[in-house]
Amino acid sequence: GIPIAIKDNICTEGIPTTCSSKILENFIPPYNASVIENINNAGMIKLGKTNLDEFAMGSSTENSAFKFTSNPYKLDYVPGGSSGGSAASVSSYFAPLSLGSDTGGSIRLPAAFCGNVGMKPTYGLISRYGLIAYASSLDQIGPFSNNITDNALILNLIAGHDEKDSTSVKSDIPNYLLSLKHDVKGMKIGIPKEMFEQGLDPEVKESVMNAIKKLEDLGAVVEEMSLPLLKYSLAAYYIIATAEASSNLSRFDGVKYGLSVRENIKDLEQLYIETRNQGFGNEVKRRIMLGTYVLSSGYYDAYYKKAQQFRTLLIKDLENAFSKYDLLISPTSATTAFKKGEKSDPLSMYVTDILTV
Repeated sequence: GIPIAIKDNICTEGIPTTCSSKILENFIPPYNASVIENINNAGMIKLGKTNLDEFAMGSSTENSAFKFTSNPYKLDYVPGGSSGGSAASVSSYFAPLSLGSDTGGSIRLPAAFCGNVGMKPTYGLISRYGLIAYASSLDQIGPFSNNITDNALILNLIAGHDEKDSTSVKSDIPNYLLSLKHDVKGMKIGIPKEMFEQGLDPEVKESVMNAIKKLEDLGAVVEEMSLPLLKYSLAAYYIIATAEASSNLSRFDGVKYGLSVRENIKDLEQLYIETRNQGFGNEVKRRIMLGTYVLSSGYYDAYYKKAQQFRTLLIKDLENAFSKYDLLISPTSATTAFKKGEKSDPLSMYVTDILTV
């Protein structure tokens, strides 16, 4: 009987799932995502679908084809993105819980901007079956809540192996509620110095350092450490994510499902062009073009291959870090929430993800 809101890129049988895009404005899935089956089986009540940046591409929920979502604390400010509707629904107490998706910060950033608890789980922990993909190797479904206990409660419900998702990991799932009873005494916590350098608002840094001090007071051992490769992560992320997006979104062609522009169409190529021109928003088109570019002949090795090689190196660095530390702490965003329309330049919006990719 507990109500929950659902990000509108998670398939719900018989209920429109639009990804906040005109190209899927009238799309009604014939099946449920695995996480929806889980919450249905538990008897939860779906309150509705929440707004997002179109196809989860954005950091402010201003890229929706339909409406802007406001930050519940200041209505002329953004709630973050891309899961801004899910975060706002929890902070405004419209719903005690919601589901979002996170590729490069799309749960964590809205949670920070709206002042609630949002988590991007480990890749493969939660089934992606029924999540309309942005970047398949990075996307992950996760929960929003107003407290840690509720977050653990919903994670208990939706985590676990799913044969319908080939990337779902077979592993024993702990009881996350019981995990909350452990204290932090003796835990080793690493503070990556690269994530506390230039561009970080003083009030954000002060807030994070206060939290770290509380952990120290509770007995945690805190050390500054270095992850020098992090400075390249944003560039690599936008190469890999847009490359995967250009492939994933090629399915929206006006033939199989979704918007189909048929008026004054002479051939199949024109059908593709007009459907995508009218159906996709500017940011989605921008990322598709960037992804197609980095995958094209002559640029694949120079950009995409190098980004994947960098990804492998960063994974090794992080594995090494976690062999020494129990956890790493960093800010979620370099700034607090910003006003609607403040970041009209795409590059300034991309930099918003610098601490979450």
